[in-house]
Amino acid sequence: MSFSKLGVRTVALGYLALLLVGPVAMIFYRTFEGGIAPVWDAVTAPNAVHAFWLSIEIVAIAVPLNTAFGVGMALLLERGKFRGRALLGMLVDLPFAISPVVVGLALVLVYGKTGWFGDWLIGHGIQVIFSVPGMVIATAIVSLPFVARETIPVLRELGTDAEQAASTLGASGWQTFWRITLPGIRWGVVYGVVLSTARALGEFGAVSIVSGRIEGETQTLPLYVQARFENFDITGAYAAAVVLALLAFATLILMNLLTRRTRADTAV
Repeated sequence: MSFSKLGVRTVALGYLALLLVGPVAMIFYRTFEGGIAPVWDAVTAPNAVHAFWLSIEIVAIAVPLNTAFGVGMALLLERGKFRGRALLGMLVDLPFAISPVVVGLALVLVYGKTGWFGDWLIGHGIQVIFSVPGMVIATAIVSLPFVARETIPVLRELGTDAEQAASTLGASGWQTFWRITLPGIRWGVVYGVVLSTARALGEFGAVSIVSGRIEGETQTLPLYVQARFENFDITGAYAAAVVLALLAFATLILMNLLTRRTRADTAV
């Protein structure tokens, strides 16, 4: 290995360690420096448990919605031929460019008590802002593009020959989708689902605006970390942060496994 390559690698690894590995390692160290018992007490506290399960509940609702939307949008953008397709693709990518805080504020303007639809919804007993529905909508918006953007390249590579052959043999549109298209794009969809899940689990900005941050009611795990830190409960904040980090590590491992599986299937 040449000296220049070694230097570039050293700089890259040092930069990664400075920005990511070091801070994460410090969180783990500070969390467990007082022993396991305080950490266990912190993560099993009622509000912490509620925040964890609320985060899981929101992910369990938002990710399937985004999966169905993403697959449909990928088919529309890749297989459809219509005017305005490029503009539609830009709209799908919009959550990548807009700050999550802006998303939260926009939802308040639309669904809040003084918003466009808020007064009508509240009058019919439906509360969106400062409740779980608003948190689900906010999470779904910020994690919206991942499934579509991971599926479109796979669709492009898959081509249309098999679909056209199935149609020629008399298969309906649904039969072609379930038996030809979906099996061919499954790993792209799964990879997009993993990315969408990771984004949804860690969402803070948009959810913090629309949730009201009510402890034990509308407080997700990222919001719980901030609340514990602001209340000088360092152990509780670090313990909840470790739970989030472990979920992120699990997502990373799953992504790597899926990448290897995809390469193996491609090689075959």
